[in-house]
Amino acid sequence: MKYTIFGIKNCDTMKKAFAWLDAQGFEYEFIDYKKTGVVADHIDNWNKQVGWETLLNRKGLTWKKLSEADRSNVDEAKAIALMKTHPTLIKRPVLVNGKEAIVGFSPESYQVFTQRSL
Repeated sequence: MKYTIFGIKNCDTMKKAFAWLDAQGFEYEFIDYKKTGVVADHIDNWNKQVGWETLLNRKGLTWKKLSEADRSNVDEAKAIALMKTHPTLIKRPVLVNGKEAIVGFSPESYQVFTQRSL
């Protein structure tokens, strides 16, 4: 099975995910959503699968740079609009197997996800 991994190339968590996928011998396509602008095409589906709370990265620099008004009273619609406008607000990586998505990285979660995909 071929995977698609979405994120930003220079992110440390992305590098860990790439290393894990490579070590396990998985084929994947990398899409840098900061450069390609594909977020709007995928975010609604990701939201249905994992929820906006999981997708929204409130720890990163982009979140901290938002105005207080943007950071307050965040609900699903507002979060999705913010992530579409600022793709770097999406927690990284997003790994997709064609039908399911997983957000974030840990060796354990990737092991379970890839086993389920077989």
